[in-house]
Amino acid sequence: MENFLDIIPERMVNFALVTVFSLLIGLSQRKLQMRKEESQVASFGSDRTFTLIGILGYILYILDPANMMLFAGGGILLALIIGISYFFKLYFYKVYGITSIVIAFITYCLAPLVCTQPSWFYLLVVVVVLLLTEMKESFSNFAKRMNNDEMITLAKFLLISGIILPILPREEFIPGINLTPYNVWLATVVVSAVSYASYLLNKFVFRDSGIIISGIISGLYSSTAATLVLAKKSRDAQAHEVHQYATAIIFATAMMYIRVLALIAIFNAELLKSTWYYFVIMFVVSMGIGVVAYFYKREPKKEHEESVVIDNENDKNPLEFKVALIFAAMFVIFTVITHYTIEYLGTSGLTWLSIIVGISDVSPFLINLFQGGYDVATSVIAVATFSSLISNNVVKLLYALAFTDKKS
Repeated sequence: MENFLDIIPERMVNFALVTVFSLLIGLSQRKLQMRKEESQVASFGSDRTFTLIGILGYILYILDPANMMLFAGGGILLALIIGISYFFKLYFYKVYGITSIVIAFITYCLAPLVCTQPSWFYLLVVVVVLLLTEMKESFSNFAKRMNNDEMITLAKFLLISGIILPILPREEFIPGINLTPYNVWLATVVVSAVSYASYLLNKFVFRDSGIIISGIISGLYSSTAATLVLAKKSRDAQAHEVHQYATAIIFATAMMYIRVLALIAIFNAELLKSTWYYFVIMFVVSMGIGVVAYFYKREPKKEHEESVVIDNENDKNPLEFKVALIFAAMFVIFTVITHYTIEYLGTSGLTWLSIIVGISDVSPFLINLFQGGYDVATSVIAVATFSSLISNNVVKLLYALAFTDKKS
């Protein structure tokens, strides 16, 4: 059967696309105007205006597609009309926004986009314009939540990941040990990215979240720190809240398996193939145990008791140069210790080292193992990984017992 689109002339299809896209953009402007008390002042045009701008651009483009002189002339005329409108808006109403004006020019440019570019590109342009139009209030609320130093924090992350990392040398600075400035800083950047992502989720997506959600998000960054904090807070918990703290602690450990699995996926594809299902099983089992903990000895909430909401407003941003430098130093130390442990004590020494490492932050040790460079089998690295995680779980158990009371 002949394709239906092959029967329709190409110019008709392009005209229909430009008209529909222009109308959609115009409707989004109309909807935006309806939210404002003085819509006729705040925005330039609406549905019909933007549709006609798109049609005008298409007509002028197809009349002279080679030189585009008519299209350029129409753009100049449109700019003149919009400029006059904007001048009077400034003069009489003191309104400075130009978002609708920029969108009008984008609408005018839809014709050459549809006629010359692949469909995914002009569809992407339209989708982005519609999203940015609809998300104005979301951006405003997001900006209100930002502290004064949020952009500085983002600049720090871009600095350590996009500027410092690429220029670092990749030569070993300790002969015989797979330790280069590049892989040290790469490990630092990856861990910083994970901590920064968990911070953003905690602050902007799950702000003022409940106990359980806080445990899940905190577990992405550090399940050990999450266990310690939640255990201390559980001392002041009311009777109907105890099961929530227990669940949050277990969920934090479940998220640890997801974090480690992500690190393996980044640094060691071979290890990922042989161990991913173990991590999935441990994650599922841990989440299941957390659900059991939630319903076990669950006490009903009394009338005078209020539900707890954990305030994350004062949470400290984990992305700091001091923290990054400490991690880099720990990475170097663990790399050197691991190298000489394997050289003099073999695989059994590596297993014992992984158990000892479990009492501290396991991330520097694990990333060092995942990056490779050691003359050991993948199965040995897997055993060392699980040994360190089991040891770390025992330490978290001791933290939970030490910092909670009998009711918890």
